[in-house]
Amino acid sequence: MAMSRDEIFEKVQEVLADALGLDDDEVTPEATLMGDLGAESIDFLDITFNLEKAFDIKIPREELFPADSIMENGEYVQDGKLTEAGLAELKDKMPHTDFSEFEADPDINKLPDLFTVESIVKFVETKVS
Repeated sequence: MAMSRDEIFEKVQEVLADALGLDDDEVTPEATLMGDLGAESIDFLDITFNLEKAFDIKIPREELFPADSIMENGEYVQDGKLTEAGLAELKDKMPHTDFSEFEADPDINKLPDLFTVESIVKFVETKVS
C-alpha cells in the first residue's frame, strides 16, 4: 500500500530529528538541513542510511545529495557561481528540489539551502511510489 505524503513526512521528520539530535517540531518542511537544522556533510551519510532503513529503499551514492560531483567540475562552476550547464546538471540530478530562488543567484555558497526537508520528502515519494 502506498504511503501518504503525511506518513512520508512524519518518517523523514523522525529520521532527521534522530540523526541531528533535534525535536520533531524543529524539523519543518521548509527547514534547510545545514542552515536551519545544523547538519554537517558527514551527517548526510547517516541521514541517507537511516532513510534507506526507514523506507526500505536503496539510495545510490550522490543521488540524494549530488552537489559534490558538480562542485568539482570546472565546466559547472565559474567565479563562485554555477554555470548554465552546472545548473542544468543539478536540476537533472535533483528533480525533487525547488530551484526558483537559487536560479536568480546561483552562488555556490547557497547550494546548501537547496537541501530542505521538503526536498527529501519529495525524493522519498519518488522512491516509494
